[in-house]
Amino acid sequence: MADSKQAFADYLLKEKNYSLLTLRAYTDDVAAFESFLTQDDEAAALEEVNYSQIRSWIVHLVESGISNTSVNRKVASLKAFYKFLLRSRQIEANPLQKHKSLKTEKKVQVPFSEKELNDVVEKIDYPDDFEGLRNRLVVELFYTTGIRRAELINLKLTGFDAAAKTLKVLGKRNKERVLPLLGCTVDIINQYLTKRKELSVIANPELLILNNRGNKLTESFVYRLINCYFSVVSGKVKKSPHVLRHTFATHLLNNGADLNSVKELLGHSSLASTQVYTHSSLSELKKVYGAAHPRSRE
Repeated sequence: MADSKQAFADYLLKEKNYSLLTLRAYTDDVAAFESFLTQDDEAAALEEVNYSQIRSWIVHLVESGISNTSVNRKVASLKAFYKFLLRSRQIEANPLQKHKSLKTEKKVQVPFSEKELNDVVEKIDYPDDFEGLRNRLVVELFYTTGIRRAELINLKLTGFDAAAKTLKVLGKRNKERVLPLLGCTVDIINQYLTKRKELSVIANPELLILNNRGNKLTESFVYRLINCYFSVVSGKVKKSPHVLRHTFATHLLNNGADLNSVKELLGHSSLASTQVYTHSSLSELKKVYGAAHPRSRE
């Protein structure tokens, strides 16, 4: 079965174009299930399990205090593994074929207001040095492009075109998209690049955004940076790069952008993924509707 797991990993990486981070999550989940099986007196190989054994693992995860959302993600990894085994004819039936996901509460992401964004961009004093310009650029890029944290970290220097005012982004599954940039964002990038050239050491010259040692940014650093700046202007519980991505989409929709355009900007493969951002814009539409419709005045 070790060969099957390696073949599964190769399939995710080479055929599905999954990132190394996603690949690790999938393979770790399969390994965790296999470890659970070995604790059973009647342990079976992964190819031979039935749904009742998988169900026992699910119950074990829930009783361990793992959220339904996390359990569903782990089961999704297992489902992908068995689909692969079925496709490669290593099993005759997928034991998870009729499985139904656990119910989860839909948490509504609360975007930042336009005032909160303006306060972070305009009222916070960013030093006119490398770190100050870099930090301001990170905030600016998240809000004006809606890119993901991993996408920002991996931006290439050659992907920035100042003349065309565009930025090339490599998204999930290595899907590339070219995003338009606002003039103010281009100006900040140019200012930052001037300071970037003054770094004494640049370990990752191919990357656009670096730390003060010339190295690639870490995901935790970017999260702390956004959380720190927005804690100054916002009392919202969650202050993260993803909330900024959500804010980007919500503000565009609130100001008249069509859903399909927002989908392309976000790099979503389907409209279903983009529609989660429409709840906030719907509240704005209700205000306009209530104020404009003649019957609402009665």
